[in-house]
Amino acid sequence: MNSSKVAILYSAQKPKESQKQEIIYFLEKKYDCEILLKFELDESLVNGFRISVEDDFYDWSIESRIQQLQFQWKQALKQSSEDIIPLLQDTLQHWTPKAMASQIGHVITVGDGIATVSGLKHACYGEILIFSQGIRGMVQDLRKDEIGCILFGDDRDIVEGSIVRRTGKMAGIPVSDECIGRVVDALGSPIDDLGPIQAKEYYPIERSAPSIIERQPVNTPMETGLLVIDSMFPIGRGQRELIIGDRQTGKTSVALDTIVNQKDKDVICIYVAIGQKASSVAQLCQNLKQRGAMEYTTVICATASESAPMQYIAPYAGCSLGEYFMHKGKDVLIIYDDLSKHAIAYRALSLLLERSPGREAYPGDVFYLHSRLLERSAHLCDALGGGSLTALPIVETQAGDVSAYIPTNIISITDGQIFLESNLFFSGQRPAVNVGLSVSRVGGDAQTKAVKQATGSLRLDLAQYREMEVFTQFSSDLDESTKNQLLYGQGLMRILRQPQFSPLQQNEQVYILVAALNRVFMDVSLKDIDYLKLQMVKYIDAKAPEIGIEIKQTKKLSQENKDRIVSLSKEFIEKSKENGVHKGN
Repeated sequence: MNSSKVAILYSAQKPKESQKQEIIYFLEKKYDCEILLKFELDESLVNGFRISVEDDFYDWSIESRIQQLQFQWKQALKQSSEDIIPLLQDTLQHWTPKAMASQIGHVITVGDGIATVSGLKHACYGEILIFSQGIRGMVQDLRKDEIGCILFGDDRDIVEGSIVRRTGKMAGIPVSDECIGRVVDALGSPIDDLGPIQAKEYYPIERSAPSIIERQPVNTPMETGLLVIDSMFPIGRGQRELIIGDRQTGKTSVALDTIVNQKDKDVICIYVAIGQKASSVAQLCQNLKQRGAMEYTTVICATASESAPMQYIAPYAGCSLGEYFMHKGKDVLIIYDDLSKHAIAYRALSLLLERSPGREAYPGDVFYLHSRLLERSAHLCDALGGGSLTALPIVETQAGDVSAYIPTNIISITDGQIFLESNLFFSGQRPAVNVGLSVSRVGGDAQTKAVKQATGSLRLDLAQYREMEVFTQFSSDLDESTKNQLLYGQGLMRILRQPQFSPLQQNEQVYILVAALNRVFMDVSLKDIDYLKLQMVKYIDAKAPEIGIEIKQTKKLSQENKDRIVSLSKEFIEKSKENGVHKGN
Protein backbone atom coordinates (compact mmCIF):
# COMPACT_ATOMS: atom_id res chain seq x y z
CA MET A 1 0.00 0.00 0.00
CA ASN A 2 0.93 3.65 -0.49
CA SER A 3 1.07 6.28 2.30
CA SER A 4 -1.86 6.63 4.70
CA LYS A 5 -4.88 9.00 4.57
CA VAL A 6 -7.12 10.33 7.32
CA ALA A 7 -10.89 9.78 6.98
CA ILE A 8 -13.43 11.54 9.21
CA LEU A 9 -16.77 9.84 9.91
CA TYR A 10 -19.71 12.16 10.78
CA SER A 11 -22.72 10.56 12.44
CA ALA A 12 -25.25 11.00 15.27
CA GLN A 13 -24.02 7.81 16.97
CA LYS A 14 -20.66 6.10 17.31
CA PRO A 15 -20.20 3.15 14.90
CA LYS A 16 -19.70 -0.41 16.10
CA GLU A 17 -16.31 -2.02 15.62
CA SER A 18 -17.61 -4.22 12.81
CA GLN A 19 -19.03 -1.15 11.01
CA LYS A 20 -15.70 0.66 11.40
CA GLN A 21 -13.84 -2.28 9.87
CA GLU A 22 -16.25 -2.39 6.88
CA ILE A 23 -15.80 1.35 6.23
CA ILE A 24 -11.99 1.09 6.52
CA TYR A 25 -11.96 -1.92 4.15
CA PHE A 26 -14.07 0.00 1.57
CA LEU A 27 -11.84 3.11 1.74
CA GLU A 28 -8.52 1.19 1.64
CA LYS A 29 -9.72 -0.65 -1.44
CA LYS A 30 -10.80 2.66 -3.00
CA TYR A 31 -7.60 4.63 -2.31
CA ASP A 32 -5.06 1.78 -2.17
CA CYS A 33 -3.52 3.07 1.05
CA GLU A 34 -3.85 2.72 4.81
CA ILE A 35 -6.88 4.58 6.26
CA LEU A 36 -6.96 6.16 9.74
CA LEU A 37 -10.65 6.57 10.64
CA LYS A 38 -11.69 9.33 13.07
CA PHE A 39 -15.20 9.91 14.43
CA GLU A 40 -16.96 13.28 14.88
CA LEU A 41 -20.45 13.66 16.35
CA ASP A 42 -23.09 15.26 14.09
CA GLU A 43 -26.58 15.06 15.66
CA SER A 44 -28.27 16.08 12.37
CA LEU A 45 -27.26 12.72 10.81
CA VAL A 46 -29.75 10.46 12.59
CA ASN A 47 -30.49 8.26 9.56
CA GLY A 48 -27.09 7.92 7.98
CA PHE A 49 -23.52 9.18 8.00
CA ARG A 50 -21.00 11.16 5.97
CA ILE A 51 -17.29 10.48 5.40
CA SER A 52 -14.67 12.99 4.22
CA VAL A 53 -11.31 11.87 2.82
CA GLU A 54 -9.17 14.91 1.94
CA ASP A 55 -11.12 16.59 -0.94
CA ASP A 56 -13.58 13.68 -1.40
CA PHE A 57 -16.89 13.48 0.41
CA TYR A 58 -19.21 10.43 0.75
CA ASP A 59 -22.78 11.26 1.73
CA TRP A 60 -24.80 8.26 3.03
CA SER A 61 -27.53 10.35 4.65
CA ILE A 62 -31.20 9.66 3.91
CA GLU A 63 -31.41 12.95 1.94
CA SER A 64 -28.53 11.92 -0.34
CA ARG A 65 -30.05 8.50 -1.06
CA ILE A 66 -33.43 10.10 -1.90
CA GLN A 67 -31.65 12.47 -4.32
CA GLN A 68 -29.97 9.49 -6.01
CA LEU A 69 -33.35 7.77 -6.42
CA GLN A 70 -34.92 10.95 -7.84
CA PHE A 71 -32.09 11.26 -10.35
CA GLN A 72 -32.52 7.59 -11.36
CA TRP A 73 -36.24 8.17 -11.96
CA LYS A 74 -35.59 11.26 -14.09
CA GLN A 75 -33.09 9.35 -16.24
CA ALA A 76 -35.57 6.49 -16.73
CA LEU A 77 -38.37 8.89 -17.72
CA LYS A 78 -36.13 10.59 -20.30
CA GLN A 79 -35.34 7.27 -21.99
CA SER A 80 -38.92 5.98 -22.28
CA SER A 81 -42.28 7.34 -23.37
CA GLU A 82 -44.22 4.28 -22.10
CA ASP A 83 -46.64 4.20 -19.18
CA ILE A 84 -44.68 5.72 -16.31
CA ILE A 85 -46.19 3.78 -13.34
CA PRO A 86 -44.64 0.36 -14.22
CA LEU A 87 -41.44 2.15 -15.17
CA LEU A 88 -41.16 3.83 -11.75
CA GLN A 89 -41.98 0.55 -9.96
CA ASP A 90 -39.29 -1.32 -11.91
CA THR A 91 -36.72 1.41 -11.22
CA LEU A 92 -37.50 1.28 -7.49
CA GLN A 93 -37.22 -2.53 -7.31
CA HIS A 94 -33.83 -2.63 -9.05
CA TRP A 95 -32.36 0.51 -7.50
CA THR A 96 -29.34 0.18 -5.23
CA PRO A 97 -27.86 3.29 -3.56
CA LYS A 98 -24.21 3.90 -4.37
CA ALA A 99 -21.41 5.36 -2.27
CA MET A 100 -20.13 8.04 -4.66
CA ALA A 101 -17.31 10.42 -3.86
CA SER A 102 -18.11 14.11 -4.23
CA GLN A 103 -16.01 17.15 -3.45
CA ILE A 104 -17.34 19.59 -0.91
CA GLY A 105 -16.30 23.01 0.27
CA HIS A 106 -17.45 25.51 2.85
CA VAL A 107 -18.65 29.07 2.54
CA ILE A 108 -16.20 31.64 3.96
CA THR A 109 -18.13 34.82 3.17
CA VAL A 110 -21.42 35.59 1.39
CA GLY A 111 -23.25 38.76 0.35
CA ASP A 112 -24.52 40.76 -2.65
CA GLY A 113 -24.91 37.62 -4.76
CA ILE A 114 -21.26 36.56 -4.24
CA ALA A 115 -19.95 33.68 -2.12
CA THR A 116 -16.32 32.90 -1.33
CA VAL A 117 -15.77 29.14 -0.93
CA SER A 118 -12.82 27.13 0.37
CA GLY A 119 -11.98 23.45 -0.10
CA LEU A 120 -12.89 22.99 -3.78
CA LYS A 121 -9.37 22.75 -5.19
CA HIS A 122 -10.40 21.06 -8.45
CA ALA A 123 -13.38 23.28 -9.33
CA CYS A 124 -13.35 24.68 -12.89
CA TYR A 125 -14.18 28.17 -14.15
CA GLY A 126 -17.84 28.28 -15.14
CA GLU A 127 -18.74 25.11 -13.19
CA ILE A 128 -22.08 24.92 -11.36
CA LEU A 129 -21.92 24.47 -7.57
CA ILE A 130 -24.80 23.39 -5.31
CA PHE A 131 -25.15 24.99 -1.89
CA SER A 132 -26.72 23.08 1.00
CA GLN A 133 -29.89 25.17 0.72
CA GLY A 134 -30.41 24.05 -2.92
CA ILE A 135 -29.23 27.37 -4.39
CA ARG A 136 -27.04 27.14 -7.46
CA GLY A 137 -23.92 29.16 -8.13
CA MET A 138 -21.25 29.43 -10.82
CA VAL A 139 -17.48 29.56 -10.32
CA GLN A 140 -16.31 32.96 -11.53
CA ASP A 141 -12.98 33.56 -9.79
CA LEU A 142 -10.17 31.05 -9.14
CA ARG A 143 -7.63 31.86 -6.43
CA LYS A 144 -4.93 29.87 -4.65
CA ASP A 145 -6.90 28.68 -1.60
CA GLU A 146 -10.47 29.76 -2.38
CA ILE A 147 -12.88 30.45 -5.23
CA GLY A 148 -15.34 33.26 -5.94
CA CYS A 149 -18.83 32.12 -6.89
CA ILE A 150 -21.80 34.09 -8.25
CA LEU A 151 -25.21 32.97 -6.94
CA PHE A 152 -28.39 32.36 -8.94
CA GLY A 153 -30.84 32.82 -6.10
CA ASP A 154 -31.51 34.48 -2.76
CA ASP A 155 -28.31 34.40 -0.68
CA ARG A 156 -30.05 35.08 2.65
CA ASP A 157 -30.28 31.36 3.48
CA ILE A 158 -26.55 30.82 2.90
CA VAL A 159 -24.37 31.42 5.96
CA GLU A 160 -20.71 31.10 6.81
CA GLY A 161 -19.77 27.42 6.99
CA SER A 162 -22.56 26.23 4.67
CA ILE A 163 -21.64 23.12 2.66
CA VAL A 164 -21.00 23.55 -1.09
CA ARG A 165 -20.80 20.63 -3.56
CA ARG A 166 -19.32 20.37 -7.03
CA THR A 167 -21.52 19.11 -9.84
CA GLY A 168 -18.83 18.66 -12.50
CA LYS A 169 -21.27 20.28 -14.95
CA MET A 170 -20.69 23.60 -16.70
CA ALA A 171 -23.33 26.32 -16.47
CA GLY A 172 -25.89 25.86 -19.21
CA ILE A 173 -29.50 26.15 -20.31
CA PRO A 174 -32.03 23.43 -21.17
CA VAL A 175 -33.05 23.80 -24.84
CA SER A 176 -35.81 22.40 -27.04
CA ASP A 177 -38.28 23.44 -29.72
CA GLU A 178 -40.81 23.97 -26.92
CA CYS A 179 -38.95 27.16 -25.93
CA ILE A 180 -40.51 28.93 -28.94
CA GLY A 181 -43.39 31.17 -27.89
CA ARG A 182 -42.36 31.15 -24.23
CA VAL A 183 -40.97 33.64 -21.71
CA VAL A 184 -38.13 32.19 -19.63
CA ASP A 185 -35.57 33.44 -17.12
CA ALA A 186 -31.79 33.37 -17.59
CA LEU A 187 -31.64 29.75 -16.35
CA GLY A 188 -34.24 28.59 -18.90
CA SER A 189 -37.09 28.20 -16.37
CA PRO A 190 -40.50 29.34 -17.71
CA ILE A 191 -42.01 32.42 -16.03
CA ASP A 192 -45.15 32.81 -18.17
CA ASP A 193 -47.48 30.39 -16.27
CA LEU A 194 -47.87 28.19 -19.38
CA GLY A 195 -46.49 25.05 -17.79
CA PRO A 196 -43.07 23.36 -17.82
CA ILE A 197 -40.81 23.04 -20.87
CA GLN A 198 -39.62 19.53 -21.77
CA ALA A 199 -35.92 20.03 -22.50
CA LYS A 200 -34.35 17.89 -25.24
CA GLU A 201 -30.73 18.95 -24.69
CA TYR A 202 -28.51 20.94 -22.34
CA TYR A 203 -26.33 23.62 -23.96
CA PRO A 204 -23.49 25.25 -21.97
CA ILE A 205 -23.83 29.04 -21.92
CA GLU A 206 -20.14 29.48 -22.79
CA ARG A 207 -19.24 27.95 -26.16
CA SER A 208 -16.45 28.55 -28.64
CA ALA A 209 -17.37 30.65 -31.67
CA PRO A 210 -17.48 28.80 -35.03
CA SER A 211 -14.10 28.72 -36.79
CA ILE A 212 -13.46 30.37 -40.17
CA ILE A 213 -13.71 26.99 -41.94
CA GLU A 214 -17.14 26.40 -40.35
CA ARG A 215 -18.53 29.70 -41.68
CA GLN A 216 -19.65 30.95 -45.06
CA PRO A 217 -20.01 34.55 -46.32
CA VAL A 218 -22.97 36.64 -45.19
CA ASN A 219 -24.98 36.95 -48.40
CA THR A 220 -28.67 36.53 -47.53
CA PRO A 221 -30.70 39.55 -46.37
CA MET A 222 -32.31 39.70 -42.93
CA GLU A 223 -35.01 42.21 -43.85
CA THR A 224 -36.12 44.59 -41.11
CA GLY A 225 -39.12 45.97 -43.02
CA LEU A 226 -37.78 49.47 -42.31
CA LEU A 227 -37.13 51.38 -45.53
CA VAL A 228 -34.26 53.49 -44.17
CA ILE A 229 -32.33 50.40 -42.97
CA ASP A 230 -33.05 47.91 -45.76
CA SER A 231 -32.17 50.47 -48.44
CA MET A 232 -28.96 51.99 -47.02
CA PHE A 233 -27.73 49.75 -44.15
CA PRO A 234 -28.78 46.21 -45.14
CA ILE A 235 -28.37 43.48 -42.53
CA GLY A 236 -27.37 39.96 -43.59
CA ARG A 237 -28.13 36.64 -41.94
CA GLY A 238 -25.16 35.91 -39.68
CA GLN A 239 -24.20 39.58 -39.28
CA ARG A 240 -23.85 41.62 -36.06
CA GLU A 241 -25.37 45.07 -36.43
CA LEU A 242 -25.29 47.42 -33.44
CA ILE A 243 -28.30 49.62 -32.65
CA ILE A 244 -26.94 52.60 -30.71
CA GLY A 245 -28.41 55.82 -29.40
CA ASP A 246 -29.52 57.78 -26.36
CA ARG A 247 -32.32 56.72 -24.05
CA GLN A 248 -35.82 56.97 -25.56
CA THR A 249 -34.77 57.27 -29.21
CA GLY A 250 -36.55 54.15 -30.51
CA LYS A 251 -33.79 51.50 -30.28
CA THR A 252 -36.11 48.76 -29.00
CA SER A 253 -38.75 49.79 -31.55
CA VAL A 254 -36.32 49.10 -34.42
CA ALA A 255 -35.59 45.65 -32.93
CA LEU A 256 -39.30 44.86 -32.45
CA ASP A 257 -40.16 45.96 -36.00
CA THR A 258 -37.47 43.56 -37.23
CA ILE A 259 -39.01 40.70 -35.21
CA VAL A 260 -42.53 41.49 -36.51
CA ASN A 261 -41.20 41.54 -40.09
CA GLN A 262 -39.92 37.94 -39.79
CA LYS A 263 -43.48 36.55 -39.86
CA ASP A 264 -43.81 33.73 -42.44
CA LYS A 265 -40.07 33.96 -43.27
CA ASP A 266 -38.98 30.84 -41.32
CA VAL A 267 -36.83 32.84 -38.89
CA ILE A 268 -36.77 32.12 -35.15
CA CYS A 269 -36.41 35.23 -32.98
CA ILE A 270 -34.95 35.51 -29.47
CA TYR A 271 -35.31 38.69 -27.44
CA VAL A 272 -33.03 39.01 -24.39
CA ALA A 273 -34.16 41.68 -21.91
CA ILE A 274 -31.32 42.73 -19.58
CA GLY A 275 -31.94 45.07 -16.64
CA GLN A 276 -35.31 46.36 -17.90
CA LYS A 277 -38.49 46.99 -15.93
CA ALA A 278 -40.71 43.92 -15.71
CA SER A 279 -43.69 46.05 -16.81
CA SER A 280 -41.82 47.08 -20.00
CA VAL A 281 -41.05 43.44 -20.85
CA ALA A 282 -44.69 42.45 -20.19
CA GLN A 283 -45.90 45.20 -22.54
CA LEU A 284 -43.38 44.12 -25.19
CA CYS A 285 -44.62 40.51 -25.00
CA GLN A 286 -48.20 41.72 -25.34
CA ASN A 287 -47.30 43.73 -28.47
CA LEU A 288 -45.61 40.70 -30.02
CA LYS A 289 -48.57 38.48 -29.16
CA GLN A 290 -51.10 40.90 -30.71
CA ARG A 291 -49.16 40.82 -34.01
CA GLY A 292 -48.67 37.05 -34.05
CA ALA A 293 -44.92 37.36 -33.50
CA MET A 294 -44.74 35.31 -30.27
CA GLU A 295 -45.43 32.20 -32.38
CA TYR A 296 -41.78 32.24 -33.49
CA THR A 297 -40.19 34.23 -30.65
CA THR A 298 -38.63 33.36 -27.28
CA VAL A 299 -38.20 36.08 -24.63
CA ILE A 300 -35.37 35.61 -22.10
CA CYS A 301 -35.88 37.95 -19.20
CA ALA A 302 -33.46 39.20 -16.52
CA THR A 303 -35.23 42.30 -15.21
CA ALA A 304 -33.81 45.17 -13.16
CA SER A 305 -35.16 43.55 -9.98
CA GLU A 306 -33.06 40.41 -10.52
CA SER A 307 -29.53 39.96 -9.26
CA ALA A 308 -26.41 40.97 -11.19
CA PRO A 309 -25.43 37.29 -11.80
CA MET A 310 -28.75 36.63 -13.57
CA GLN A 311 -28.33 39.74 -15.73
CA TYR A 312 -24.76 38.69 -16.47
CA ILE A 313 -25.60 35.21 -17.82
CA ALA A 314 -28.84 36.18 -19.67
CA PRO A 315 -27.28 37.09 -23.07
CA TYR A 316 -25.05 33.98 -23.03
CA ALA A 317 -28.10 31.82 -22.28
CA GLY A 318 -29.98 33.46 -25.16
CA CYS A 319 -27.04 32.89 -27.49
CA SER A 320 -26.88 29.18 -26.54
CA LEU A 321 -30.59 28.79 -27.30
CA GLY A 322 -29.99 30.50 -30.65
CA GLU A 323 -27.09 28.14 -31.40
CA TYR A 324 -29.36 25.15 -30.71
CA PHE A 325 -31.67 26.25 -33.54
CA MET A 326 -28.75 27.37 -35.75
CA HIS A 327 -27.17 23.90 -35.55
CA LYS A 328 -30.51 22.48 -36.73
CA GLY A 329 -30.15 24.53 -39.94
CA LYS A 330 -32.53 27.32 -38.89
CA ASP A 331 -32.07 31.08 -39.32
CA VAL A 332 -32.13 32.85 -35.95
CA LEU A 333 -32.38 36.52 -35.02
CA ILE A 334 -31.30 37.50 -31.50
CA ILE A 335 -31.73 40.90 -29.85
CA TYR A 336 -29.60 41.85 -26.80
CA ASP A 337 -31.43 44.71 -25.07
CA ASP A 338 -29.17 46.10 -23.88
CA LEU A 339 -25.45 45.42 -23.49
CA SER A 340 -24.81 48.67 -21.58
CA LYS A 341 -26.75 47.24 -18.62
CA HIS A 342 -25.01 43.90 -19.16
CA ALA A 343 -21.61 45.63 -18.79
CA ILE A 344 -22.82 47.41 -15.64
CA ALA A 345 -23.93 44.07 -14.11
CA TYR A 346 -20.52 42.54 -14.93
CA ARG A 347 -18.75 45.58 -13.45
CA ALA A 348 -20.70 45.10 -10.20
CA LEU A 349 -19.73 41.42 -10.04
CA SER A 350 -16.08 42.15 -10.79
CA LEU A 351 -15.82 44.81 -8.09
CA LEU A 352 -17.48 42.49 -5.55
CA LEU A 353 -14.98 39.77 -6.54
CA GLU A 354 -12.24 42.35 -5.77
CA ARG A 355 -10.89 42.54 -9.31
CA SER A 356 -8.90 45.63 -10.21
CA PRO A 357 -11.05 48.38 -11.79
CA GLY A 358 -9.91 50.08 -15.01
CA ARG A 359 -11.42 52.77 -17.23
CA GLU A 360 -14.86 53.87 -15.95
CA ALA A 361 -14.34 51.25 -13.18
CA TYR A 362 -14.91 48.40 -15.64
CA PRO A 363 -12.57 45.39 -15.29
CA GLY A 364 -9.80 44.82 -17.83
CA ASP A 365 -11.63 41.98 -19.61
CA VAL A 366 -14.86 43.87 -20.37
CA PHE A 367 -14.01 43.86 -24.10
CA TYR A 368 -13.73 40.06 -24.01
CA LEU A 369 -17.08 39.97 -22.17
CA HIS A 370 -18.85 41.13 -25.34
CA SER A 371 -16.49 39.88 -28.05
CA ARG A 372 -16.87 36.23 -27.00
CA LEU A 373 -20.65 36.71 -27.04
CA LEU A 374 -20.97 38.45 -30.41
CA GLU A 375 -18.36 36.31 -32.19
CA ARG A 376 -20.74 33.37 -31.80
CA SER A 377 -23.02 34.93 -34.45
CA ALA A 378 -22.32 33.28 -37.79
CA HIS A 379 -23.64 31.92 -41.07
CA LEU A 380 -22.62 28.26 -40.93
CA CYS A 381 -21.36 26.41 -43.99
CA ASP A 382 -23.68 24.01 -45.81
CA ALA A 383 -21.85 20.99 -44.38
CA LEU A 384 -23.04 22.05 -40.90
CA GLY A 385 -26.60 22.71 -42.00
CA GLY A 386 -26.27 26.28 -43.31
CA GLY A 387 -28.03 27.82 -40.30
CA SER A 388 -27.36 31.38 -39.17
CA LEU A 389 -27.41 33.46 -36.00
CA THR A 390 -27.89 37.20 -36.59
CA ALA A 391 -27.25 39.50 -33.62
CA LEU A 392 -28.70 42.97 -33.06
CA PRO A 393 -27.05 44.22 -29.86
CA ILE A 394 -28.42 47.46 -28.40
CA VAL A 395 -26.22 49.99 -26.59
CA GLU A 396 -27.36 53.13 -24.81
CA THR A 397 -25.24 56.29 -25.08
CA GLN A 398 -25.14 59.34 -22.83
CA ALA A 399 -25.85 62.62 -24.65
CA GLY A 400 -24.91 61.05 -28.00
CA ASP A 401 -21.36 60.20 -26.88
CA VAL A 402 -20.33 57.24 -29.04
CA SER A 403 -16.71 57.58 -27.86
CA ALA A 404 -17.46 56.20 -24.37
CA TYR A 405 -15.83 52.91 -23.32
CA ILE A 406 -18.61 50.34 -23.92
CA PRO A 407 -19.96 51.92 -27.16
CA THR A 408 -16.49 52.01 -28.77
CA ASN A 409 -15.82 48.43 -27.68
CA ILE A 410 -19.00 47.10 -29.28
CA ILE A 411 -18.66 49.29 -32.40
CA SER A 412 -15.26 47.66 -32.99
CA ILE A 413 -16.70 44.13 -32.48
CA THR A 414 -19.80 44.46 -34.68
CA ASP A 415 -20.16 44.63 -38.48
CA GLY A 416 -21.75 48.07 -38.49
CA GLN A 417 -24.05 50.28 -36.46
CA ILE A 418 -27.40 52.02 -36.79
CA PHE A 419 -27.08 55.33 -34.93
CA LEU A 420 -30.35 56.81 -33.65
CA GLU A 421 -30.19 60.55 -32.94
CA SER A 422 -32.25 62.39 -30.33
CA ASN A 423 -32.68 65.57 -32.42
CA LEU A 424 -34.09 63.58 -35.34
CA PHE A 425 -36.38 61.64 -33.01
CA PHE A 426 -37.86 64.74 -31.37
CA SER A 427 -38.29 66.45 -34.76
CA GLY A 428 -40.63 63.61 -35.76
CA GLN A 429 -38.19 61.65 -37.96
CA ARG A 430 -38.85 58.05 -36.90
CA PRO A 431 -36.96 55.75 -37.14
CA ALA A 432 -34.47 58.47 -36.12
CA VAL A 433 -31.54 56.99 -38.09
CA ASN A 434 -28.57 59.30 -38.61
CA VAL A 435 -27.60 58.41 -42.19
CA GLY A 436 -24.13 59.97 -41.85
CA LEU A 437 -22.98 58.03 -38.77
CA SER A 438 -24.70 54.72 -39.55
CA VAL A 439 -23.00 52.02 -41.61
CA SER A 440 -23.28 48.34 -42.55
CA ARG A 441 -19.90 46.76 -43.22
CA VAL A 442 -21.51 43.85 -45.07
CA GLY A 443 -23.22 46.32 -47.41
CA GLY A 444 -24.69 45.29 -50.74
CA ASP A 445 -23.76 41.62 -50.25
CA ALA A 446 -26.74 41.36 -47.89
CA GLN A 447 -29.15 43.13 -50.22
CA THR A 448 -31.28 41.82 -53.08
CA LYS A 449 -30.48 43.22 -56.52
CA ALA A 450 -33.96 44.73 -56.72
CA VAL A 451 -33.49 46.90 -53.61
CA LYS A 452 -29.89 47.70 -54.57
CA GLN A 453 -30.99 48.91 -58.02
CA ALA A 454 -33.92 50.85 -56.57
CA THR A 455 -31.79 52.56 -53.87
CA GLY A 456 -29.48 54.14 -56.46
CA SER A 457 -28.07 57.45 -55.25
CA LEU A 458 -30.30 57.78 -52.16
CA ARG A 459 -27.47 58.02 -49.65
CA LEU A 460 -25.54 60.53 -51.75
CA ASP A 461 -28.66 62.67 -52.26
CA LEU A 462 -29.31 62.72 -48.51
CA ALA A 463 -25.67 63.67 -47.80
CA GLN A 464 -25.94 66.59 -50.25
CA TYR A 465 -29.21 67.65 -48.63
CA ARG A 466 -27.71 67.62 -45.11
CA GLU A 467 -24.72 69.66 -46.26
CA MET A 468 -26.88 72.18 -48.08
CA GLU A 469 -29.26 72.43 -45.12
CA VAL A 470 -26.39 73.43 -42.83
CA PHE A 471 -25.15 76.15 -45.20
CA THR A 472 -28.60 77.58 -45.95
CA GLN A 473 -30.16 77.64 -42.49
CA PHE A 474 -29.07 81.28 -41.96
CA SER A 475 -29.78 82.40 -45.52
CA SER A 476 -33.17 83.54 -46.82
CA ASP A 477 -32.12 84.47 -50.39
CA LEU A 478 -31.85 81.12 -52.24
CA ASP A 479 -31.76 80.46 -55.97
CA GLU A 480 -34.32 78.14 -57.59
CA SER A 481 -32.04 75.08 -57.96
CA THR A 482 -31.03 75.26 -54.28
CA LYS A 483 -34.68 75.50 -53.23
CA ASN A 484 -35.53 72.47 -55.38
CA GLN A 485 -32.62 70.50 -53.88
CA LEU A 486 -33.82 71.33 -50.35
CA LEU A 487 -37.41 70.38 -51.19
CA TYR A 488 -36.22 67.12 -52.74
CA GLY A 489 -34.13 66.32 -49.63
CA GLN A 490 -37.02 67.14 -47.29
CA GLY A 491 -39.25 64.86 -49.35
CA LEU A 492 -36.73 62.01 -49.11
CA MET A 493 -36.51 62.41 -45.32
CA ARG A 494 -40.30 62.36 -45.12
CA ILE A 495 -40.51 59.23 -47.27
CA LEU A 496 -38.11 57.44 -44.89
CA ARG A 497 -40.50 58.00 -41.97
CA GLN A 498 -42.36 54.88 -40.95
CA PRO A 499 -44.81 54.18 -38.07
CA GLN A 500 -43.96 51.40 -35.62
CA PHE A 501 -45.21 47.87 -36.43
CA SER A 502 -45.77 48.82 -40.12
CA PRO A 503 -43.08 46.84 -41.97
CA LEU A 504 -42.80 47.18 -45.74
CA GLN A 505 -42.29 44.16 -47.99
CA GLN A 506 -39.47 44.09 -50.53
CA ASN A 507 -41.62 45.02 -53.56
CA GLU A 508 -43.29 47.87 -51.61
CA GLN A 509 -39.86 49.30 -50.71
CA VAL A 510 -38.83 49.11 -54.38
CA TYR A 511 -41.96 51.02 -55.52
CA ILE A 512 -41.39 53.84 -53.00
CA LEU A 513 -37.65 54.15 -53.68
CA VAL A 514 -38.02 54.19 -57.47
CA ALA A 515 -40.78 56.83 -57.30
CA ALA A 516 -38.89 59.00 -54.77
CA LEU A 517 -35.55 58.96 -56.62
CA ASN A 518 -37.32 59.84 -59.86
CA ARG A 519 -38.69 62.94 -58.07
CA VAL A 520 -42.32 61.87 -58.43
CA PHE A 521 -43.16 63.40 -55.00
CA MET A 522 -41.59 66.82 -55.77
CA ASP A 523 -44.99 68.52 -56.14
CA VAL A 524 -46.56 66.76 -53.15
CA SER A 525 -47.05 68.57 -49.85
CA LEU A 526 -44.76 67.16 -47.14
CA LYS A 527 -47.65 66.43 -44.81
CA ASP A 528 -49.38 64.34 -47.54
CA ILE A 529 -46.37 62.18 -48.44
CA ASP A 530 -46.93 59.68 -45.58
CA TYR A 531 -50.46 58.93 -46.81
CA LEU A 532 -49.83 59.08 -50.57
CA LYS A 533 -46.78 56.78 -50.64
CA LEU A 534 -48.82 53.93 -49.12
CA GLN A 535 -51.78 54.59 -51.44
CA MET A 536 -49.37 54.63 -54.38
CA VAL A 537 -48.09 51.16 -53.40
CA LYS A 538 -51.67 49.82 -53.37
CA TYR A 539 -52.36 51.51 -56.73
CA ILE A 540 -49.32 49.90 -58.41
CA ASP A 541 -50.16 46.49 -56.92
CA ALA A 542 -53.73 46.78 -58.23
CA LYS A 543 -52.77 48.01 -61.73
CA ALA A 544 -49.72 45.77 -62.30
CA PRO A 545 -49.54 42.94 -59.72
CA GLU A 546 -47.12 41.04 -61.98
CA ILE A 547 -44.35 43.57 -61.14
CA GLY A 548 -44.46 42.68 -57.44
CA ILE A 549 -44.63 38.95 -58.20
CA GLU A 550 -41.58 39.18 -60.49
CA ILE A 551 -39.57 41.16 -57.90
CA LYS A 552 -40.37 38.58 -55.18
CA GLN A 553 -39.47 35.64 -57.40
CA THR A 554 -36.37 36.93 -59.21
CA LYS A 555 -35.14 39.44 -56.56
CA LYS A 556 -34.28 41.72 -59.51
CA LEU A 557 -35.65 44.96 -60.95
CA SER A 558 -35.64 45.08 -64.74
CA GLN A 559 -35.45 48.42 -66.58
CA GLU A 560 -38.89 47.73 -68.06
CA ASN A 561 -40.45 47.28 -64.61
CA LYS A 562 -38.60 50.33 -63.33
CA ASP A 563 -40.07 52.46 -66.12
CA ARG A 564 -43.55 51.05 -65.46
CA ILE A 565 -43.28 51.88 -61.73
CA VAL A 566 -42.29 55.49 -62.56
CA SER A 567 -45.13 55.74 -65.07
CA LEU A 568 -47.76 54.30 -62.71
CA SER A 569 -46.58 56.43 -59.75
CA LYS A 570 -46.79 59.61 -61.85
CA GLU A 571 -50.23 58.54 -63.03
CA PHE A 572 -51.31 58.04 -59.41
CA ILE A 573 -49.98 61.45 -58.32
CA GLU A 574 -51.83 63.16 -61.20
CA LYS A 575 -55.07 61.43 -60.24
CA SER A 576 -54.62 62.39 -56.59
CA LYS A 577 -54.12 66.04 -57.69
CA GLU A 578 -57.38 65.93 -59.61
CA ASN A 579 -59.11 64.50 -56.54
CA GLY A 580 -57.63 67.28 -54.38
CA VAL A 581 -55.68 64.96 -52.06
CA HIS A 582 -52.70 67.35 -51.92
CA LYS A 583 -52.26 71.04 -52.56
CA GLY A 584 -48.58 71.29 -53.51
CA ASN A 585 -45.76 72.76 -51.44
